[in-house]
Amino acid sequence: MTKKEFINLISNGHEDVIGAFLKLLDDNGIDYCIIGGLGVNAYVEPVVSLDIDIVIVADAIERLIMKAGNYFKTERFPHSINLKSPRSDLRIQVQSDQRYQKFISRSTIKNVMGYDMKVAAIEDILTGKIWAFLDKERRKSKRQKDLADIFRIIEQFPELKKLIPDSMGYIEF
Repeated sequence: MTKKEFINLISNGHEDVIGAFLKLLDDNGIDYCIIGGLGVNAYVEPVVSLDIDIVIVADAIERLIMKAGNYFKTERFPHSINLKSPRSDLRIQVQSDQRYQKFISRSTIKNVMGYDMKVAAIEDILTGKIWAFLDKERRKSKRQKDLADIFRIIEQFPELKKLIPDSMGYIEF
């Protein structure tokens, strides 16, 4: 079984939603980078997630929503737009928080779960995970996953421990 077959199997996928989404971005010239747990998986031992967190260039968000309308159901939130296909349990979360825009220019192509995609630099992924962990409005279970991802990154890249803010100093890294 290939990595693509595995992710589509666990996501109850009746079609290749990740492939279709990446093609949609490519066909429409929309620059992006993967962040979040899938981004972490590009650098450390992967764990299964049904979320794809992505940043796209800010001026392409409305175009993406329009182009995705035939394939995905869209739902807007204060700092994200979620795309969902009825043919899979995968959730694509487009981050609209402007802080993430600078990540795109530092991203590189990596193979993640059998897909070649642009992934944010590991320092940027760590920064995003720290922002998410420190966001007191996020559910505690999500923040715990963010903290676990921070630990996964620091274990693989101990030199990045210097990026951990003092406000997280009570946690033993």
